[in-house]
Amino acid sequence: MSAASAFPNMASIGELDPLTAAIPATKVEMTVSCRNLLDRDTFSKSDPICVLYTQTVASREWREFGRTEVIDNTLNPDFVRKFILDYFFEERQNLRFDLYDLDSKSENLSKHDFLGQMYCTLGEVVGSPGSRMERPLMGIPGKNCGTIIIKAEELGNCRESVLLQFCGNKLDKKDFFGKSDPFLVFYRSNEDGTYTICHKTEVVKNTLDPVWQAFKIPVRALCNGDYDRAIKIEVYDWDRDGGHDYIGEFKTSYRELSKGQSQFNVWEVLNMKKKKKKKKYLNSGTVTLLSCLIDVEVTFLDYIKGGTQINFTVAIDFTASNGNPSQPTSLHYMNPYQLNAYAMALRAVGEIIQDYDSDKMFPALGFGAKLPPHGRVSHEFALNGNPENPYCSGIEGVLEAYYQSLKSVRLYGPTFFSPVINHVARYASLVKDGSEYFILLIISDGVISDMAQTKESIVNASCLPMSIIIVGVGSAEFDEMIELDGDEVRISSRGRFAERDIVQFVPFRDYVDPRGNHILSMARLAKDVLAEIPDQFLHYMRTRGIKPNLSPPFYSSKSLSALALPAHPLQTQI
Repeated sequence: MSAASAFPNMASIGELDPLTAAIPATKVEMTVSCRNLLDRDTFSKSDPICVLYTQTVASREWREFGRTEVIDNTLNPDFVRKFILDYFFEERQNLRFDLYDLDSKSENLSKHDFLGQMYCTLGEVVGSPGSRMERPLMGIPGKNCGTIIIKAEELGNCRESVLLQFCGNKLDKKDFFGKSDPFLVFYRSNEDGTYTICHKTEVVKNTLDPVWQAFKIPVRALCNGDYDRAIKIEVYDWDRDGGHDYIGEFKTSYRELSKGQSQFNVWEVLNMKKKKKKKKYLNSGTVTLLSCLIDVEVTFLDYIKGGTQINFTVAIDFTASNGNPSQPTSLHYMNPYQLNAYAMALRAVGEIIQDYDSDKMFPALGFGAKLPPHGRVSHEFALNGNPENPYCSGIEGVLEAYYQSLKSVRLYGPTFFSPVINHVARYASLVKDGSEYFILLIISDGVISDMAQTKESIVNASCLPMSIIIVGVGSAEFDEMIELDGDEVRISSRGRFAERDIVQFVPFRDYVDPRGNHILSMARLAKDVLAEIPDQFLHYMRTRGIKPNLSPPFYSSKSLSALALPAHPLQTQI
């Protein structure tokens, strides 16, 4: 029995650019096994079933997602029924696996014996070596409940792209003074019989025998992964006023297209209105498939499964414009009852990224403060007070170091970004094999004082395996940070343009929930700032020709890169 239909997955759907045709997110299939479960039956072994729950972001409510089959009389089940979930790097997708020993046919779980449970995130599963995670089952005090093994596999039909090229022959003439200007429009069919647009070709001017350029499209956009689902292709004559003339249409399927060029992949273009009017009507021309090349694209998850580590560094603004930390008006105010904006931004981003970092040790830096004992200004200091080893254990360790720094340093200025960018870039420059990717989170309250140097640092870093997230806190104008984002105009320095866009900026105030739901605020913030990371990551790997490892290494190479870096303690700058 599956509860998936009762509680459909609520994950949002991405969009195909440039057309607004919704396509599914990457789908991950999870397989569950258990070892050494508790034996709750007197005369035989347990009859286990696994129930998966997912958690909604807004209400934190656990909802049943689905159930495996029941396997009779075993303490070491390998369940056959899989769980298929939409995967989003930028979201914290909380999961709970509950094990029960079924004693009757009742679907009410309270009627059965509880065998234990395990909490995790989907990110933790896919971020584990080989996307295989083994954890102890908990939930029964004083009992060893055995272990659960979760294996994640990205579904293959999400990953195929196809390069298609078509030509037309003897299409109907629609223009009075010339030939037609034909183009094709592709639609995939939906479950309810309707059609959704998924691609338009370019217009080929003044010809009845057009050859359209080859185009690449994800298979999921073309047929939603169902190879036999109908694909409708309409042929139009382009008109300047937008009232394009309908020439005709034909239908095919991805399975037909995938056979490539053959006598079967020549289609008559039919206009049914014309056919009804004219007895001798045959067709409005033909369209022929010239080529079909299928490409299985490597994905972000392929690299993660192959052992690539995501290294996370945080840099926090300690300039005086934040206000006195002891005052409630300060952006650094340590309210005993809730996180300040800095801590919220850090936790929102860090809690997701930490799932992809095996040792959970994060360098945490500060800038713009006077440090004890001599009161020298530093734009690159370790929050834990140890310049030789600025690593903190987990996101909680980073938060603790941040709070301790607020008690010991004096907020000062100015606001320099380039030293912390250069710090991470030094480490990133040592890794050229795709084994590590670096993400720097900068949290700041305002005007950047070293804009020219920061631009140069970003341009230099754009050819390295790193991305930069900037979160602006407070009510200041963030014009300079918006400029660094580079979405509108590619950032440049001294005539050199950034090789790729590596900066994502968001103002924290845009994500504050009006009802005070900080969990929702943090989820929204993380979703927006992290959404671009997989594409930035893939762009770097693809342009360098770096392929994912087929089997993951047995160790994290982060420690090796730290050792390989020449001794370079954090610089105190005056």
